Amino acid sequence: MESKSESNFQDFLPLMAEKLGGDGLIGELCNGFQLLMDREKGVITFDSLKNNSALLGLQDLTDDDLWSMLRQGDFDGDGALNQMEFCVLMFRLSPELMEHSQFLLEEALQDLL
Repeated sequence: MESKSESNFQDFLPLMAEKLGGDGLIGELCNGFQLLMDREKGVITFDSLKNNSALLGLQDLTDDDLWSMLRQGDFDGDGALNQMEFCVLMFRLSPELMEHSQFLLEEALQDLL
């Protein structure tokens, strides 16, 4: 079943990458992480995500959506997202950016060979 938030999702990461460049995009992702994280723990927890998601226009996400997002990005299994996990998750949630990243990686590898 598609949630309300998924049906209205528009991916702006490729546009941001184009306008800001790689370093600028990473900087903005880090700013987003700072907005969503629990200040005491230094990671994004379910509660910090729920409490701060409206700052990024994500107020329509359900608790299930939030838990799903945390689970998708939580590579070390600690129930929270550190900054690296958050940035990787944002890239993974952007199919167009992932496709472009794959192209750049393949191009770089060909240049090395």
